[in-house]
Amino acid sequence: MNSRLLTTAIALSSILSCLPSAASNLEREARLGEEMTMNLFDGEVVEIDGGERDFLAAWIETDSPRGTVLLLHGRGFHPDWQDVVGPLRVRLAEAGWNTLSLQMPVLDVDAKYYDYVPTFPAADRRIDAGIAFARGRADGPVVVLAHSCGAHMIMHRIDGHGVDGIDALVTAGLGATDWGQDPVAPFPFAKVDIPFLDALGSAEYERVLNLAAARADTVNATHDASAQLFVDGADHYFKGKNVELGDAVASWLDAVFE
Repeated sequence: MNSRLLTTAIALSSILSCLPSAASNLEREARLGEEMTMNLFDGEVVEIDGGERDFLAAWIETDSPRGTVLLLHGRGFHPDWQDVVGPLRVRLAEAGWNTLSLQMPVLDVDAKYYDYVPTFPAADRRIDAGIAFARGRADGPVVVLAHSCGAHMIMHRIDGHGVDGIDALVTAGLGATDWGQDPVAPFPFAKVDIPFLDALGSAEYERVLNLAAARADTVNATHDASAQLFVDGADHYFKGKNVELGDAVASWLDAVFE
């Protein structure tokens, strides 16, 4: 991160740390939950104790699971969204993993990255509850796969609590924000000492690609099994490229947990 971005990040982090933790828009979250429940074909909807309140997740349990993949969707979506988390939770179940796709906090439709930052502590609690649920259902490693805003949320959790309870990490589209909005803090790669796959589309937003290029050596240094992966022709949402992304993640997990 250059000096201007670092100065901005420090200032924003200081300001936002003084704001109260924001709650999810529960009315919108309920509508998204209804939509998901009505249209879910694979697995089942489960309710998870999140401490302050319960929240929904999409759960697929496999025979003799290799472990569990916890999926975190992008901004304003639900756990079975048509891009990334929906297709990948099914693809990775086919590869022998239990999958648990969490409903992350959502705000109004027009909410931007800075609006979501105060929800990150609530997201931490959901991630921890999801890890506890996964470990209570099956042995084996727990992998977190996080897309877009979900990737910001897992980085916030790692910054505060490290990688406790997480055996491998996959991000997709890490670093996306809104125009004129810089990340509020540097990503805590120094705290990532587990296998880490930094997946991106080759047709990503230009700024995301620039951030990815700047962190390539840092990602590779987190663990011997860590890598950056580019899905040819994929945009930020991997539209039309979810099969390729799912196959690539499944192959990487095969190599890590052979």
